[in-house]
Amino acid sequence: MALNNDVNRLGRILGQVLKEQEGEAFFNLVEQTRTLVREVRAGGDPAQLNALLGSLSENDASNLARAFTWYFQLVNIAEEYERVRVLQSRSGVRSQSLAQALADLREQGLSAEDVENLLARVNLELTFTAHPTEMRRRTVRSHLEHIARELPDLGRESAQERVAAHVEALWRTPELRRLKPTVLDEVKGGLNYISTIAQALPKLERDLSDAFQATYGRETAAHVPLRFSSWMGGDRDGNPFVTPEATREALQLHRERARELLLAALRQAYTDLSQEEEEDAAEGTYRTELRALHNAVRDGEPVELLPRLEALNARLHADGQERTAWQLLMPLLSVARVFGQHLVSLDIREHSGQTGAAVAELLKAAGVEADYLGLSEDAKLELLTRELRSHRPLWPAGATFTETLEAVIGPIREVQAAARRVGPLAFGHYVISMSESVSDILEPLILAREVGFRVLPVPLFETLDDLQHAPRIVTDLLALPEYRAVLGDDMQEIMIGYSDSNKDAGFLAANWALHEAQRTISDVCRRAGVRWRFFHGRGTSIGRGGGPASRAILGQPAGTIDAGVRITEQGEALADKYSHPVLARRNLEQALYGVLLAAARPVGDPPADFMAAMTRAAEASATAYRDFVHDPDFLPFFERVTPIHEISRLNIASRPVRRPGAPTLGNLRAIPWVMSWTQNRANLPGWYGLAEGLAEIGPELAAKMYAEWPFFHSMLDNAQMSLAKSDPLVFAEYLTLLEGASTRLADHLRESYARTVAAVESVIGGELMLGEQRLKESIALRNPYIDPIHRLQVELLRRSRSHEGGLDEYERPLLLTLQGIAAGVRNTG
Repeated sequence: MALNNDVNRLGRILGQVLKEQEGEAFFNLVEQTRTLVREVRAGGDPAQLNALLGSLSENDASNLARAFTWYFQLVNIAEEYERVRVLQSRSGVRSQSLAQALADLREQGLSAEDVENLLARVNLELTFTAHPTEMRRRTVRSHLEHIARELPDLGRESAQERVAAHVEALWRTPELRRLKPTVLDEVKGGLNYISTIAQALPKLERDLSDAFQATYGRETAAHVPLRFSSWMGGDRDGNPFVTPEATREALQLHRERARELLLAALRQAYTDLSQEEEEDAAEGTYRTELRALHNAVRDGEPVELLPRLEALNARLHADGQERTAWQLLMPLLSVARVFGQHLVSLDIREHSGQTGAAVAELLKAAGVEADYLGLSEDAKLELLTRELRSHRPLWPAGATFTETLEAVIGPIREVQAAARRVGPLAFGHYVISMSESVSDILEPLILAREVGFRVLPVPLFETLDDLQHAPRIVTDLLALPEYRAVLGDDMQEIMIGYSDSNKDAGFLAANWALHEAQRTISDVCRRAGVRWRFFHGRGTSIGRGGGPASRAILGQPAGTIDAGVRITEQGEALADKYSHPVLARRNLEQALYGVLLAAARPVGDPPADFMAAMTRAAEASATAYRDFVHDPDFLPFFERVTPIHEISRLNIASRPVRRPGAPTLGNLRAIPWVMSWTQNRANLPGWYGLAEGLAEIGPELAAKMYAEWPFFHSMLDNAQMSLAKSDPLVFAEYLTLLEGASTRLADHLRESYARTVAAVESVIGGELMLGEQRLKESIALRNPYIDPIHRLQVELLRRSRSHEGGLDEYERPLLLTLQGIAAGVRNTG
C-alpha cells in the first residue's frame, strides 16, 4: 500500500536523524518505549513502561515527546498526500461532487432553470476565524510543506536525502512559540491558504459548467456560489488585542494580498493570451486590456475589474477561443470573482456588553439619557427606535472619542475606510456576541451612525437559553419599522454558536436546540417576508460542531437554508482542508454539494413522533450533563485529570483562555474546554449525556430515526467519531492523577462511556465507525505512537504537581506533549 510505504520511509528517515543528532542510546530509548507501549496496549503489565518513563530526565522526556510528535507530523503529511493521490486517480463522477449534486437535483425533478435559480439564490461563505487551534509555527509548517512536495518521488534516494535535510533542520527548530502570536500573526496564518484555494477555483467553475452540460444538455452562465470572509483582526469579543489599529493592519494586509494575487494572475494571463498583434484589433488586443488592468491594480487606481474581465471572457468565446477562455483566462477570472481587490470580507464581532456601554456613553454625552443601562428593555427600545428615526449623531462634532468609545467605534471607522478604498465587500457584517435582547442588536446601528456608515447586525445566539429565546427576539426585531428600514432588501443573517451551547447543555441537547432554533427562526423570517441565512460557528472537534461539512449541512432542518450557509473555518481545519489545491477542490465541492441539496429540500417538519422523542431526549440529556458538570466535586476533578492549567500556558492564540472574572467553568472558553478532554482522550463534550437521551427515545424508535431522519443520522455519526477517538485505556492513565482523591466521578464517567457506546451501537446496528474504515485504520496506525506521549504527559503532570518548582520547572516538556497529542489526534479544539 502506497501510504504504508510512505509512512515507513518517513519513519526510517526520522530514525536516522535521531541516531545522528541524539545518539544510539536515545534512538534505542525511542524503540524501547514504542515496544513497551505496544505490549501494554495488547494487555501486558505496564510496570516496566511506567518505571522507564518515571526514570527519564527532563531533557530525555522532552526529546522523547518531540520524537513521537515529529513522527505524527510526518504521518499527517503522508495521509494528506494519500488523499491527494486517491482523488487524482479517481475517474467518473465523484460522490458529493458538483456533478453528483446536479444529477441528484435532476432526479428530484428540478429543471435547468430551477437549478440556475438555486445557484443564484444560495451562497456558501467560509469564514476564517481567530481561534487558531493550529499549534504549529509558520517556520515548522514551511519545512513540512517542503517535505510534502517530495512525497511523489519518495522512492528515490535524492528525494529521501532532501526530506532528511528538512527533518534534520526541524529537529533543531524550536516547536513552541516563545511569544503569543499577535493578531496580525493570526491574520497571516489564516490567509496562508488563499493561494491554494485560488488554484482550485477555476477547476470548480469548470466542474459546474461540465456538470450542467452533462446533466441538462446546455451551457449555463451560472457561477460557483462561493465567498470567503474573516474574523481575524475584527473579532473583539474578549480579546483586548483587537484594537482599531489591529483592524486597520488586517485590512491593509487584505488589500496587499489581493493585489499580489491579482497581479500574479494578470501577468500569467498576459503571457498566455498571445493570439493577436497590437495592430490587428480596433478595440485592442486581449493583452492591451490585460495590461491596462494590471497597471491599474498595480498603481492602486479605481478600476471596474470584474466587468472588464467578464467582457474579455465574452470576447474570447465570441472569437472561437473557448479553450483559451476556460484554461488560460479562468484562473484570473475566478480570482477576481471570489477575491477581487478585497480578498476576504472582514467582520466586526463585539460583545453586547461593550456595545451597550458605548451607546450608554453616547446618550449620556448628548444629554439624552443618563442611565441607559438601567432602563427596562421596553424603555431601551423606545429610546433606540426614536434615535434611529432622527438620523442625528450624538457625539459633539469634531470632538475626540473617549478611550471606551474609540475602542468600539474605531473598528467601524476602519472598515468604512477600507470599503471606500476597495469596495463594499471589504466589510462583511457586525456580529453581536451574547445577543439576549432586541436592544443588543439595535445598538451597533447607533454606533455606526456616529461615523456615517451602514452596518448589518448579526445576532449571535450561543447558550441554550439564548437559542430558545432567539425566535422571539428575531420576531420582535423584524417587526420594527426602524430596523426594517436599515435592513431593506438585504438578507437577515443569524449566527448560532455550537461551542457554548455544548458546554452549557451537552452534546445532544445542544444539537436539538440548534435544530429547533433554525427551524423556528426560518418560519419567523418566512412570515416576515425577509430572506435569511444562518451562520454556523463550528469548530474542528465534535464538541464544537465539527465533523464533515457536507454531513453537517445535509443534517440541517428542511427549509432552513434560504440564502445559503455561512460556516467558520478555523485552526488545523484550514491546513487539513486547504494545504493542497486538490484537497481544497474536494472540500469545497463537498460543502457545495451539501448546500445545493439541502437548499433544494421543500419546507417541512420531521414526523411529530420524532420531534417529541428528541424533545424528551434533550431534556433528559441536558439534566444528566448538568448534574455531572455542576457536581460540587467536578471542577477539582476536571483540573486533576486534564491539563487545563498547562493549556493556558500555550502561546497558540492572542485571546485569553478565559473570559474576565474568577476561574469558573462558565467563563472558560470552549476551545480550552474541548482541548482538555481531547488531550486525555475522554472526549466528553462529544458524547456525554447521549446515553440518557437515547434511553428516553428507546432503541426501536431511535433506529427508525437514524434510518429516516438526516439530522438524527448526522448527529449520531458525529457521536460515533467522537466515541471512536476516545480511548478508555489512555484515560485510565490520567485518572491515576487523582492520587487518593475520590474516584466517584471517574467511575461514573467510565461507566457512562461504556453505556453510550453500547447505546449507539444498538441504534446503528453494528460496531462504531463500521462504514469509516479509513478513519478506523488511521486511529489504529496512530495509537502505538501516541500512547507514549500520553503516558509522558501523565508522568510530567504528576511531577509538576508534586514538586516545589511546579509547572515552571516542567513547562517545556509538558507543552511539547500537548503539541504532540494534538498532532496525533488531529483535533486540538
